[in-house]
Amino acid sequence: MRKKPSWIALGMISVVLLGSLVLSNGSLPGAQAQPVDEALCYACHKEIREMKVGFKHEGVNCATCHTGALEHARDVTKKPVTKMDHATCGQCHKDQYESFVAVNLESKAKVEKATTISRSPLFDSIMRPHGFTREHAEPRSHIFALVDHLLVDRAYGGRFQLKDWKLINDGKAAEKSAWEVLKDLEPGTSDQKLFPPYTPRTAATAANPVCMTCKTSDWVLDWAYMGDKNPKAKWDRTSKVVEVARAMRHAFACFSCHDPHSTQPRVIRDALIEAVVDRGEGTYPYDKEKSKNITIKKVTFRNYRTVGILNKPDSSLMCAQCHVEYNCNPVVDLKTGGIIGMADRRTNEFQWRNVFDYDAWVEKQGYRDFRNEVTGALLSKIQHPEVEVWWGSKHERAGVECKDCHMPKTEKAGKKYTWHGQKSAKYMTKETCLACHSYWTEKEAHYQIEAVQNYVRGKMRKAEFWLAEFVKTYQRALDVGVAEAALAEARKFHTKAHTKWEWWTAENSDGFHNPDQAKASLLEAIQTAIDGVNFLEAEIKKKTGR
Repeated sequence: MRKKPSWIALGMISVVLLGSLVLSNGSLPGAQAQPVDEALCYACHKEIREMKVGFKHEGVNCATCHTGALEHARDVTKKPVTKMDHATCGQCHKDQYESFVAVNLESKAKVEKATTISRSPLFDSIMRPHGFTREHAEPRSHIFALVDHLLVDRAYGGRFQLKDWKLINDGKAAEKSAWEVLKDLEPGTSDQKLFPPYTPRTAATAANPVCMTCKTSDWVLDWAYMGDKNPKAKWDRTSKVVEVARAMRHAFACFSCHDPHSTQPRVIRDALIEAVVDRGEGTYPYDKEKSKNITIKKVTFRNYRTVGILNKPDSSLMCAQCHVEYNCNPVVDLKTGGIIGMADRRTNEFQWRNVFDYDAWVEKQGYRDFRNEVTGALLSKIQHPEVEVWWGSKHERAGVECKDCHMPKTEKAGKKYTWHGQKSAKYMTKETCLACHSYWTEKEAHYQIEAVQNYVRGKMRKAEFWLAEFVKTYQRALDVGVAEAALAEARKFHTKAHTKWEWWTAENSDGFHNPDQAKASLLEAIQTAIDGVNFLEAEIKKKTGR
């Protein structure tokens, strides 16, 4: 049993700790905040006392992370403000902070996936009219998660723009606030007149409040579980998205994965908690024993806010808050053909399935994302299912986690720490691949990665070619008057082939996370699309005699 320190000892620890947290400019954290008597805080916040006392942050005074804490303790009507920035944590965890805000300059910026230099050159042809055809860019450093979301042409119709292109790689400015980097071309303002108008074919207004739950964590105190409406919550799934966007400032922060009171590993993404705990899927749905060993405990505050506390650190679950396939948009109702709107919880859902079980799940849930513009087939828009792909892979079976390849341990001035910059292992093979594969040189490790990725990219391109051929052949079938019954049968080929292909253009490792699964899925996509083309050509021949 942990020995709990006395209140006097806690106060002394707090003062000493705050006195030691001097920044490089000589200032104290919390804008030289005066420590508050935490006994006053705990009188109301009993659940916080349980999570804080006896844990690593027990000596960190509440005033370190909450401005106005002293005033609030004296007068509860004066509400404190919780600091949401990364720099607050960076006062103690300088190396982790500096690495998080650093920019990965080795990876190219603003590369759209639907180009010949990226992984999916025929994407726009296959995906129209989905909003992702307006802009679907490869990911950048995590510090730009919110900035890039606000900036992308598929989200806000081009309303938010860079103040200056030189800010594209300014991680420190983005850390302070997205609005240090961006400006709002509000309709009717003089700024907007300086830019050419955006049209429905060049930009989309497809964003919604659920988008924010991955891009930032500024919402966490104002969002009820699953984004449901709640009188205590400022925002919900149906809130006006521009108002929510304007209130967000930072990319997702340290407290997304580390509880700020206890420092325990945690998750805040509600749809993950819902899938793992409420639905009982478990942390590893294809490995029940591992799910028993690694668990998430659902903790609710004030009867509306929820976090998930992990029983042990697992970076892959922390990354699963965002690096998964999920639904976060209005979708097509399979029963009525109408739209399921944001009031429905299915617009904030983790499927928590691999590529081979995905279609059955969404069919059971009764939705698809959109209809293809040419064929009318109901299709899914896959997000970025890195974690689901990694399940069952050789690396996962060997106990490798996301952090081992993307956030490796490093050393600075004789001190080891977890590098928080996040980038592909191929840019740091010495710290990642060679940690286990010591018999390789760095060049050999890079060669291994490229071999897998080049192979999978080739299969993605072939799947794209045959899906594009299917769409063209379907158009021919329409033109010659092939019967609707035959067209309806053809659309089944499209739906099946599409999922097995797009899963991999959305997944950001180019198949490296699970090359065997990528190969099996993409070969199925290719053959299904070919079968669909052959089916349609046979129907065209029946109709035309040639």
